[in-house]
Amino acid sequence: MNILVLNAGSSSQKMALYDLTYPLPNHPTDSLWKASIDWNQGELKITTRQGVDIRESIETTDPSLVLSEVLDRICSGSTQVIQDLGEIDIVGHRVVHGGRDYHESILINPQVKAEIERLSCFAPIHNPANLAGIVAIEKKLGDLPQVAVFDTAFHSHLPEATQVYPLPYEWYEKGIQRYGFHGISHEYCAHRSAQLLDRNLQDLRLIICHLGNGCSLSAVRNGKSIDTTMGFTPLEGLMMGSRSGSVDPGILIYLLREEHYTVDQLDHLLNYESGLQGLSGKSGDMRQILAAITQQDSRAKLAFEVYIYRLRAQIGAMLANLGGLDALIFTGGVGENQPLVRSSVCEGLDFLGIQIDPDRNLAQPMDDQVISSEESPVKIVVVKTQEDWAIALECFKLSDEKGR
Repeated sequence: MNILVLNAGSSSQKMALYDLTYPLPNHPTDSLWKASIDWNQGELKITTRQGVDIRESIETTDPSLVLSEVLDRICSGSTQVIQDLGEIDIVGHRVVHGGRDYHESILINPQVKAEIERLSCFAPIHNPANLAGIVAIEKKLGDLPQVAVFDTAFHSHLPEATQVYPLPYEWYEKGIQRYGFHGISHEYCAHRSAQLLDRNLQDLRLIICHLGNGCSLSAVRNGKSIDTTMGFTPLEGLMMGSRSGSVDPGILIYLLREEHYTVDQLDHLLNYESGLQGLSGKSGDMRQILAAITQQDSRAKLAFEVYIYRLRAQIGAMLANLGGLDALIFTGGVGENQPLVRSSVCEGLDFLGIQIDPDRNLAQPMDDQVISSEESPVKIVVVKTQEDWAIALECFKLSDEKGR
């Protein structure tokens, strides 16, 4: 089965084509073909399993047209891997917000599309981009089955006391609650960590640190998410690349009342001018923050220290609700690639007996592996998150169920 995956972000579009057959492997296999579009940089990258690797500028800024042209590259030119787009069997989409009703992946129909659009008010940066991808595939490939895989689904069974904000109950009845995000990544990493530890996932208590430009934690017990840091929107929780994470809401009232901020200004401030970017004044990219620290940049150093402090503090809150810990997992661009972040976090958790192995932590390249010492009672695991692969598996399973 040829499965095309679209993973749209606020400023990027990733695509991958997988060919899956029974028996399904226990770990990810390479995609036949993958592409990534950076809208900010106007750059396209395409790689194939055969080793073709190209990078070029995008000639048009029309996302629908670009997507159509990139899809044609699957079956033409140097990056061709199939003869015709008609060989694609099903398309899977990462959809950031599924609201209260979607607890699992679902075949897309007009009702699902309408609900994704309605939920755009909860995820205005992401859901419209997800919906645009769905519409583009309809125009290009007609009635081909498409699947929505929701980022909120893994967290949809959070305990009620975790979901509800301490606000008037009428707000909860209107859908204002904690939803959680990065669920596709958190669920994949939970299963992959159990494999690496050779343990039954149902027996494990895990804290998963998804650290990229966006950052979130999840507490996983018996294979289920019981707590997470992102909430009603992906803005809650940890300090991130350019997002503030949780702050005193009184600050926002002050800015509105005393500094005369508009809602749009406040939105931009919290999402694009805060976090590492806001504190350092340099960048929201952890690599550039660490480079600035080596040049004795005091604001970059402060940004890093606040980042680590808030990360440790939220891990501590997760521990209290989890009732113990078997493994701490790092994933995402920062979690997978920055040993100083991992070691700094673990230094603050040594009261748990956590012992990171320095040589394993510094290993390059960093594959999926356990990086704690043999004596550490809490295992430390690095997992390269595979959202696209997880989406492809969801499509395969749904297609198989439909065919039975």
